[in-house]
Amino acid sequence: MDKLETIYQFNKRLLQSLSINYQEWQHEPILDFITDEKVAKELGWTGTHSKSLFLKLKGAGYALLLTDKDSRLDSKGIKAITGKRPSIVDNDEMTEAIGCVPGAVCPFGLPSHIPIIVDRNLFDSKELLYTPGKPDFTIGLPSSRLIDILQALENPIIEM
Repeated sequence: MDKLETIYQFNKRLLQSLSINYQEWQHEPILDFITDEKVAKELGWTGTHSKSLFLKLKGAGYALLLTDKDSRLDSKGIKAITGKRPSIVDNDEMTEAIGCVPGAVCPFGLPSHIPIIVDRNLFDSKELLYTPGKPDFTIGLPSSRLIDILQALENPIIEM
C-alpha cells in the first residue's frame, strides 16, 4: 500500500471508530486553490475549506498548521506559542517527512511526534472539508466533531 492510500485508510478508520457522520466525494485531483474553488462550485460544497501547512520550526523539527483556506501563515503567532520561528517546508522534504503531495496535505495521520496547531476559528464553522491524503478525495464532517478527532490522535495539539 502506498503512503497516500495508507493516510486515506487511516482517516476512514479514524472517522468510523469515532462514529462520525461524514460525506466523501471523489473528484478531479485538487492540488491548487483554483481547482479547489472550481470543484467546490461544481459539487455545491458549503463547508469551510481547511488548509494544512506543513512547517519547519527553527531548530525543533516540524509542525502542521490546520486553518481555513483563506488564512495566511501567522509566523509571529506560531513563534509565540512554539518559541520557534516557522517556515513552510519545501515540497520534497514534506513528501519525504509525511508522505503527502503538495496541495493535498492531510491534517490527520501524521507521525505522532509532529504537533498539530489548530486555528480555533475552525471550531466555529458548521462543516469542515479536508483532503484525506489522496488529492482526488475530499471529506466533509461536522466541525463540532473536530475536537473528537484531535483528542483521538497521539500528536500534541496546540490551539491558536
